[in-house]
Amino acid sequence: MCNLWRIDVSHNGGGLAEFAVAKESSTVARPSEVSAAEGSGLPVAGLTAHQALTQSAGVKLDGSGQQKNILVTAASGGVGHYAVQLAKLGNTHVTASCGARNIEFVKSLGADEVLDYKTPDGAALKSPSGRKYDAVIHCATGIPWSTFEPNLGTNGKVIDITPGPSAMLTFALKKLTFSKKQLVPLLLIPKRENLDFLVKLVKEGKLKTVINSKHPLSKAEDAWAESIDGHATGKIIVEP
Repeated sequence: MCNLWRIDVSHNGGGLAEFAVAKESSTVARPSEVSAAEGSGLPVAGLTAHQALTQSAGVKLDGSGQQKNILVTAASGGVGHYAVQLAKLGNTHVTASCGARNIEFVKSLGADEVLDYKTPDGAALKSPSGRKYDAVIHCATGIPWSTFEPNLGTNGKVIDITPGPSAMLTFALKKLTFSKKQLVPLLLIPKRENLDFLVKLVKEGKLKTVINSKHPLSKAEDAWAESIDGHATGKIIVEP
């Protein structure tokens, strides 16, 4: 890994290679205070969390604005662990859901309350403090709209970072019926200035990349298997 990151997301192939060609306009420099492994999670997972919070949920990361109640599902995962940290930079109350073994970890990221998704209340996504969510940063899969809807505030949004056919159907139906509660499918639009912002946060110690494991490029299949298993805490890194 080098001192530059490509931030445009290619739809024509993967990124497992020793070298890559990128336009200067789509890269930012990596300061010495940020390791290559720490930085490697930012261009996709970090930017996804940033876009979901700032553009879709309307959270201002400088702490200004009206307080919002945010739920982050799969909060111990790659996007989720960034989302919790970034949300707490804003004026937010963060509820997070994860597995029991990661509850203390997610609390350490700054979450105000944490749900074990395998308990009845956790599966129902009910806030322990009785709050209704202004926005859900939905990083998990397999949760139906019927679970989210009763937990949303009047104008609540579910921002789905991996929308499938069911999510797209819900999105269309809510739009057509002018529902105040909306499902918002997220399409990542990488921006250099946003990546630069995240890099500065890492440099200043305000954001961290938690690394679940590292794998050499020759063992990339092990990294994929670990990712597909779906229980990684933080990021899985492949190194040349």
